[in-house]
Amino acid sequence: MSREDGKVHNRIRELRLERGWSQQELADAVGASRQTINAIEQEKYSPSLELAFRLARAFRKEFEEVFRYVDGEVGKR
Repeated sequence: MSREDGKVHNRIRELRLERGWSQQELADAVGASRQTINAIEQEKYSPSLELAFRLARAFRKEFEEVFRYVDGEVGKR
């Protein structure tokens, strides 16, 4: 049985759209670039821990409500 690397998933795009925010508005709120927000939404980039907490705080959500880690084996269902 081979073990795959885990992956961090997020709800950034979903939460941003629920609030009617543009990527630029969210970027400005958390001190990031629009390109960074886009890359996080596309799951091409995992934010630093500090930025991840700022994103969760911007949405007034707990960290685990915005981000989740799926282990390679545990996530297979």
